[in-house]
Amino acid sequence: MTLDTPATDRDWAALVDDDRVRTSMYKDPAIFDAEMEKIFGKTWVWVGHTSEVPDKGSFKTSWVGLQPVIISRDRKGVLHVLVNRCRHRSATVCEIAKGKTSSFQCPYHGWGYALDGSLRGVPYTEGYSADFDKSQMGLKKLKVDVYNGMIFASFDTDVEPLEDFLGNAKVWIDLFMKQGGGFPVKTAGEHQFKFPGNWKIQLENTTDAYHFPVVHKPFLQSLDAEGAEQFDFLEGDGYVEDLGNGHSVMVMMPELVDLEDDLDRDIPERFAALAETLRKDYDEDQVRRIVRAVGGTGFNLNLFPNAACSISFFRILRPVSVTETAIRHIALAMDGGPVAGNQMRLRMHEHFQGPMGFGSPDDAEVWERVQRGADGGPDLDIMVNRGDGLEKTSENGLPVGDVSAETGMRSAYQMWKRMMAQ
Repeated sequence: MTLDTPATDRDWAALVDDDRVRTSMYKDPAIFDAEMEKIFGKTWVWVGHTSEVPDKGSFKTSWVGLQPVIISRDRKGVLHVLVNRCRHRSATVCEIAKGKTSSFQCPYHGWGYALDGSLRGVPYTEGYSADFDKSQMGLKKLKVDVYNGMIFASFDTDVEPLEDFLGNAKVWIDLFMKQGGGFPVKTAGEHQFKFPGNWKIQLENTTDAYHFPVVHKPFLQSLDAEGAEQFDFLEGDGYVEDLGNGHSVMVMMPELVDLEDDLDRDIPERFAALAETLRKDYDEDQVRRIVRAVGGTGFNLNLFPNAACSISFFRILRPVSVTETAIRHIALAMDGGPVAGNQMRLRMHEHFQGPMGFGSPDDAEVWERVQRGADGGPDLDIMVNRGDGLEKTSENGLPVGDVSAETGMRSAYQMWKRMMAQ
């Protein structure tokens, strides 16, 4: 199979082996176009969090693959995900990132839509024949479902139930949401950037511990001794587990998997001042739950195809083209929680994930270099073989490797192979 083979004639399975994938996966526009149809057009895609659309009339713009969508909450409080395209001449009906409204209106010819997407108003209706049916001209709707505050949407009306798709990942989502410290988790701002590389390069990164001491050496050097020891997880008891359906989890700090376990442990020195501040308003049990939550979880959870729950933030990828990807790093906070705790969470987020932080710029640099390097040696493969043949089997019957294994990448690519072959 060559790059000029028509997409309809391709043997997609031939692009993925157990321990490697073809370099064309990063470079071939025809593969990218097929991914948008067969993956982003057929499965559940993360579009937002319920805290972003909290009230009746709330809305938030988002994406499903290449298609712009609007998440809206109607007057009954029901969530909808709508294609952001007027049914008349295709203009977007919303250009504001988020807010509250009673309707959406096309700026071109004034067609007006309700929060559930139904067409409510058409100027100068006498220009249409008697068989013009407004009920058939609403904004295109996606199937929508929510799990623990995370909003997913799909273009496929026959897609499997969301809970079945998430499968073994649900317990990890539940653990991740414990970082509310007894309060609901809410989004607390974000920063966005693009990098000149294929979306799968970033998908691979979230469960890649192998790169951490190399790429993130400046971050490790910025920590105190206690923090540096905690992030020296390649020497610890962490692991990467295939969760099925392309999902995976990388456990870096096993002692922080369940933030409500063993709250009697000593409070780390870097949180001592925060704990003293919190004791003015909270009892000791609450203080310990909040402090533990501020530090985030001890794992990264990858949800195929576009979302990650990474220690203490959401990382959301959006394919733009075969060689460009947009990233959202969404900070999380405790809704109704202490100001001091939420401020510290934001400062920690800025330290690593922020645009002037130690983590994101370094990651983006190596992702770009992966894409540039893929221009060389088109006959060479992308290797995802670390830990292959050394894995154990989980209680779910799926592979588990050590913390530096590329188990999560193999899981994602096997799901890619399954979906592309359908």
